[in-house]
Amino acid sequence: MNNEVLLSVKNVDVEYEVDRGRLKAVSNVSFDIKRGEFFGLAGESGCGKTTMAFAVMRLLKGMAHISNGEIVFNGKNILELGSESLRQFRWDQASMVLQSAMNNLNPVMTIGRQLADVIVAHEGKKTKAALRERIKKLLAIVNIDESRIDAFPHELSGGMRQRVVIAMAMALKPDLVIFDEPTTALDVVVQYNIIKRVIELKESMGFSILFITHDLPLMLEMCDRIGIMYAGKIVEVAPVEILLEGPAHPYTDGLLKSFPSLVGPRTKLKGIPGSIPDLITPPKGCLFKNRCTKRTKDCENDPVNEKLSEGHYVACFNKLNGIM
Repeated sequence: MNNEVLLSVKNVDVEYEVDRGRLKAVSNVSFDIKRGEFFGLAGESGCGKTTMAFAVMRLLKGMAHISNGEIVFNGKNILELGSESLRQFRWDQASMVLQSAMNNLNPVMTIGRQLADVIVAHEGKKTKAALRERIKKLLAIVNIDESRIDAFPHELSGGMRQRVVIAMAMALKPDLVIFDEPTTALDVVVQYNIIKRVIELKESMGFSILFITHDLPLMLEMCDRIGIMYAGKIVEVAPVEILLEGPAHPYTDGLLKSFPSLVGPRTKLKGIPGSIPDLITPPKGCLFKNRCTKRTKDCENDPVNEKLSEGHYVACFNKLNGIM
């Protein structure tokens, strides 16, 4: 990993037009991802993680739209790209792996044909032999035997289908790959094998990763830095080492205490009471205040991101670990 910024998200707002009004699912979100970096976005369901990923890929449709901000990739604001430039950006420069592989594969096409479509759409026609050889190599990098090239999705296990989608995301050697809960609904052994392979591919191919999950302990094992989202906002960004020592935001601390430790003595788990506020009519001030044990009168105001140390930013008036 170097210090060159590949992706810079600046003050992005994403709004949904719903029957009750305007819902701001992402609010003033900013973060950077460096070349070769493994960056995570964590938070409970409904916090805006997937919406943010779809915004980066310009996949928001219908009632959702980006109402403010910039998303700069390799020096270009992708919100200004036309349809043809956007088509080239997707998969060629940035690709995405979603959580339900069966929903992302065409059930009536072989996996070889689907991989071929990605390559031909961006690189033009190739001979059948050259294309087939390219696809065999793609399957090999995700540990799928070449004999499966003519298989249909339903003939593969859930883990194999997910690896096919990962191979599809790698087909054009993009600079950034977004993984949106790629191991959800898979058993722990398959999860481990897929995550292990993703890390190996990142190291060998040098791409950056935006990894999205609600599983914070998993992120602590994999990521270089992690952003914590709550109610559409990023409340803390920190290198993994700092979060392991102790987070500064009460919400991050609550997430960590909601998962059992795999080492050390057993302790009673402490969940976070309450739920995310209504984002159509959000409360004034800190959106976490009604669930926070550190709440004070200051929390009636909007917290701003404060730099605590290199790479560590927190939006909170009453930080943990003695930092006030």
